[in-house]
Amino acid sequence: MSKVLLVTGGSRGIGAAVARLGAARGYAVAISYLRNRAAAEDVVAEIVEGGGQALAVQADVAQEGDVQRLFREVDATCGPLSALVNNAGVLETQMRVDEMDAARLQRVFATNVTGSFLCAREAVRRMSTRHGGRGGAIVNVSSRAARLGSPGEYVDYAASKAALETLTLGLAREVAAEGIRVNAVAPGIIDTEIHASGGDPGRVERVKEAIPMKRGGQAEEVARAILWLLSDEASYSTGAILDVAGGR
Repeated sequence: MSKVLLVTGGSRGIGAAVARLGAARGYAVAISYLRNRAAAEDVVAEIVEGGGQALAVQADVAQEGDVQRLFREVDATCGPLSALVNNAGVLETQMRVDEMDAARLQRVFATNVTGSFLCAREAVRRMSTRHGGRGGAIVNVSSRAARLGSPGEYVDYAASKAALETLTLGLAREVAAEGIRVNAVAPGIIDTEIHASGGDPGRVERVKEAIPMKRGGQAEEVARAILWLLSDEASYSTGAILDVAGGR
């Protein structure tokens, strides 16, 4: 029976790279997407054409009912969940904290924090030996912003990722004796579409000189770190936060 990997926000960027690499490593892969059905279907088609098994499910992780439906569809189509990558996240336009309204904060925290909690909850209910599961692994996609703060740009995003790192630490200790490992990766400046979402599509080029390695990272470099944390090679690692940030 194939191991089953669920990647939230798997239609583009880091999520899509994780889905492709996971399939290459032998996982049956399910991805969730919010709006871009065509991009999600392209990822699925690429995996299937390569001989893998893949499924795309539309779901807003900020909505509890959507999360429950997502996990039920994965159960029914792919089988028992082995691994979860909490990757879905949103980034709003760059601005200072004194310009932010409550609606913006609610959008960011609903997806980046509440969504990750809900998905982790559903994964634990399926994986934990306490609930009759066979164990598994969770990787949360944080950001170096959690410890740098992103002043003048995305302090709300940075704060949401700091909450995700605390979820990682607390949940890891909570379920360590139940067969589940929980870790996080903290990417730095990665060359994906998320910068355009924040109104700064040229951000990688603009800030690369501040990175010790003098370049932005690639989604595939983050994916390799995630797949290592999911693998048996990381069997004694839980509660870890692995920076993938070129030294920054």
